[in-house]
Amino acid sequence: MLLTLPGNKDPRLLVGLETSDDAGVYKLTDEIALVMTADYITPPVDDPFQFGQIAAATAISAVNARGGTPIACLNLVAYPSEKLEPEVLNQIVAGALDKITEAGAVLAGGHSIDDDEPKFGLAVNGLVHPDKIWKNSGARPGDKLILTKPLGSAVIFNANLKNLVSREALNACIDTISALNRIAMETAQEFDIHAATDVTGFGLAGHVFEVARGSGVRVVIDMKHLPIMDQALDMYQQGVTTAKNAPNREQVQPHMRFDIDLPPWHQEIMFDPQTSGGLLLSLPAAQADALCQDLKNAGVGHATIIGAVEPLDDHVHLVMR
Repeated sequence: MLLTLPGNKDPRLLVGLETSDDAGVYKLTDEIALVMTADYITPPVDDPFQFGQIAAATAISAVNARGGTPIACLNLVAYPSEKLEPEVLNQIVAGALDKITEAGAVLAGGHSIDDDEPKFGLAVNGLVHPDKIWKNSGARPGDKLILTKPLGSAVIFNANLKNLVSREALNACIDTISALNRIAMETAQEFDIHAATDVTGFGLAGHVFEVARGSGVRVVIDMKHLPIMDQALDMYQQGVTTAKNAPNREQVQPHMRFDIDLPPWHQEIMFDPQTSGGLLLSLPAAQADALCQDLKNAGVGHATIIGAVEPLDDHVHLVMR
């Protein structure tokens, strides 16, 4: 819908709405561009400190996905002040500040409103060299795709509401989505990244489709190699799902196909609306193994080559094999 709005002709806007990138980039000088994003979420966990950490990691990730370094953040707060104590909000902000500090940025203020349900996030500004911006529209035939975090956080959280997942699986999920993408970004900067995005609410299928469509290519995903959170597929097999899975599938359905015989519940992992997901990186095939190993050596243990980029010869941008 936003693409129907009048276009911005300012040549200094290097990344805007055109390919649905999660962060805009504006050129300040020949050496410096400003990366701008905003994101907020509802609580996926009960612990307010963890909620703040997860929300901050989610927002900061969009800057990392442009190859940028965050420098300053603003709180975005919706809070039921008559229902929850001030200490709860204090802990949310403390969790966010923990991740902001880890990212090398500062908290510069923010804005709050009263609302019936708590929501929290950040507006984040970062810096990147104008010639080193990662976009979600530069994938090339012959590239390989690397994903840096496992899939399945949304179904894990929904299953937890029904007491269906183990404490170990839930804690592993929380640890994964609380982790910044900073190390993955810094490691990948030593390679020739053609396209990048972070995997969030549209699921892996939605974000891969954006990359493929924006790049004018087809992306082939190897379903056997997807990193998946412990018990996530079990939950889909038991019938647990999320409110976003069906809309996520409908959005890409005309432009995708499954060339592998998978039961519908297994297919759902492609549409799981991630919270604070990993980076999806497209780079020359000759460099993919080395980057994957460097990521693992740096502590990004789930980094996996999940697919390849091919020329587009019809309307199908996404194929699962």
